[in-house]
Amino acid sequence: MVFTTRPLWLYQITQGIHITAGIACFPLLLAKLYVVFPDLFAYPPIKGLPSLLERGSIALFVSSSIVQIITGLFDTFQWYPFPFNFRQVHFALSFVIIGSLAIHIAVKLPKISRYWTHAKSYDAEGNLVLDEADVAPTASTVRAELAQHPKPLGPIVHRADRLTGRLFAWIDSAPVRGSAPEPSFPDEPSAPDQPSALDEHSALDQPGAPDNHSARAARVSRRGFVATVGIAVAALVGLTAGQSFAFLGGTNVFAPRKKGIGPGTLPINRTARAAQVTDAMVGADWILTVKRGDAISTFTREQLLAMPQREVQLPISCVEGWSQMATWRGVRLKDLTDTVGRNPREDLRLTSLEVKGGYRVTEMGHEYIEDDLTLVALQLNGETLAMDHGYPARVIAPGRPGVLQTKWLSKLEVLS
Repeated sequence: MVFTTRPLWLYQITQGIHITAGIACFPLLLAKLYVVFPDLFAYPPIKGLPSLLERGSIALFVSSSIVQIITGLFDTFQWYPFPFNFRQVHFALSFVIIGSLAIHIAVKLPKISRYWTHAKSYDAEGNLVLDEADVAPTASTVRAELAQHPKPLGPIVHRADRLTGRLFAWIDSAPVRGSAPEPSFPDEPSAPDQPSALDEHSALDQPGAPDNHSARAARVSRRGFVATVGIAVAALVGLTAGQSFAFLGGTNVFAPRKKGIGPGTLPINRTARAAQVTDAMVGADWILTVKRGDAISTFTREQLLAMPQREVQLPISCVEGWSQMATWRGVRLKDLTDTVGRNPREDLRLTSLEVKGGYRVTEMGHEYIEDDLTLVALQLNGETLAMDHGYPARVIAPGRPGVLQTKWLSKLEVLS
């Protein structure tokens, strides 16, 4: 597979959006759970194949999405308390989420089409046309259901002195339940001390029922609900996306990385200590080996510094979502591989001094090697590479994930 190396900030943007979108999903999923929660207790739970597909797909979608975003958030903080491989599970769950969402949309498509197709949703006089399944229960249907299931459901009350009661009152700018009289059936009045959970629906169907403001005071308005979710999403994005996008850097409060902090004013993702790279391993006897078959070239750091140097502006963009532009100076990777007779279409294997780790050995496509901006970097922002930034030498290439910008280089092997 061949990857593009332009634009230079490609991975910076795509991964930044990836992580930011994942964080924004937290309030969106909670909102979805809030909306569908009453339907979880519908009886009977399964009313046929469409009902089975609908409930099964939404259960799979929500559960897999929760696992996806929680483990993804853990990854941004490099905390892995779970026993499975994050990358493999994260990749597999993406297909589960896409598939379950596709099934759910397909099942709900007739209803979606009905409400978004004006010809089917409204009559000639402009009145909204509803299916029986979408209409709130009337007094007669409520009585019929109570006759079949006489067990009382009990009252549902939002206390004004509780958190949710105050929140709903603030969102709707209306009194909470209790400030308006509880409606009841005109011909079957409920006892004052035994309010019915279904009284609200039934009373609204009667002539002369109270207006929406009083009878539905405890119901969260659609506008208020959407506004609350929107504010929550905006707050989360605004307080975390600064690690990915410079214009939001001033509000970066909760993200695990901040721009401009670290040696050379660049954050560190994996330290030399974490990689078990010691001072002795990068001492005066360190050499970089370049190999292609039987052809071998070796370079000390002093020899690399004596070669033609090139300075480039490239971002370091990590899979955890953070990124920052930096000035790198070093030797073109192409110049080093040319010393062993590399062909333009040959790829490269890079080996780090890391003792262990999933990225100790990585491969680089020829498109990166042929790019003049790909360097074996020796300096960062005008200073010698810090140990934690990959001293004595590291790779930097355009449009490449930071985890593949190999630090503490040991060997470059051309794959002929």
